[in-house]
Amino acid sequence: MQVPKEVLEKFILGFEGRTLPGELSKYLAAGLGGVILFPQNFSGAEKLLSLTQEIRRAAGRPVLIGIDQEGGTRFSLPEPFTQWVSPEELGQLGDAELAERQAKAMSRELRAAGVNLDFAPMLDLHLQPQGPVTKGRSFGSNPQDVGKLGAAVVRGLAAQGILACVKHFPGHGDAVIDPHEDLPRFDATLERLRELELAPFRRAISAGVPLIMTAHISLPEIDRDWPASLSRRILYGVLREELKFMGAILADDLGMGAIAKRWPTAEASARTFSAGSDLALICHDWKQVRPALEGVSQALARGGFAEADWSASGERIARLREFARSDGQEAGSLEAIGCQEHCELVREIRAQLAKSKN
Repeated sequence: MQVPKEVLEKFILGFEGRTLPGELSKYLAAGLGGVILFPQNFSGAEKLLSLTQEIRRAAGRPVLIGIDQEGGTRFSLPEPFTQWVSPEELGQLGDAELAERQAKAMSRELRAAGVNLDFAPMLDLHLQPQGPVTKGRSFGSNPQDVGKLGAAVVRGLAAQGILACVKHFPGHGDAVIDPHEDLPRFDATLERLRELELAPFRRAISAGVPLIMTAHISLPEIDRDWPASLSRRILYGVLREELKFMGAILADDLGMGAIAKRWPTAEASARTFSAGSDLALICHDWKQVRPALEGVSQALARGGFAEADWSASGERIARLREFARSDGQEAGSLEAIGCQEHCELVREIRAQLAKSKN
């Protein structure tokens, strides 16, 4: 079936290999919202820049090009990109000014390579010592400190024209299951969330964060039927109505085990948009792409989405695309990647860390 542009613009897709697939190029030309890239898609900064330029040419219009660059974690870019201090270490230091400076430098490197969207910072609280989602990736367990540092990173990324996407709303809390494998469960009341997990997101919203990524996590005390990423009670009831977030909501990869083991791709895709998501990721399993697009197209054709909600979502996506109108690079700016100035900043932060431990 023919997939409408208004459906295509709601997806950000990933792919395998280092060559842009022909089918993905066709989706870009037809209106696809964006592409998510991973280190396995390129080798080195020049290859990444070449790939982002190819994506823009295929789209022929502003398009989101996102990547995971948390700094110092497994969700970070390899050399020659600067090897930044991790969120965990920044949390130990607790210096928002240094966190913002690092994010600003990080965003210079992303922009140089043609990326305009960073799936960071993580605002989940690190409450379980061996929590698979938060270990090494979280700023810490104190919601006020995590919010302060998260807002600083949002500001630093924005200073160089990079869209920040904080994650994973409403937080993984005490859950110990990795959603890549299966659906975590968090038996928290809304009162508990308000006291702890939601505080960093409130701070990021106040800092003007443009996107929030949702968590694939079950919160049965709030919604017995649907995980957060598919729950209207959580996305509209909490994120939109209570926290007054006016930016775009992004559903994490619908191919993760937390979702894929329980709901067909077509159903999950349609459900996340009816629940309140504006965009959705499908990162690794290309076989899921067509069912997702067709499932949402069929739901749209039969009136499965409230007209006002669908229209407002389109306006939010249009604002992101307007932001992405920049060509995402500056002449000669590849020199910023791994430059001496950035390496010196890392040494400065590490020196502060060492001093704080003495």
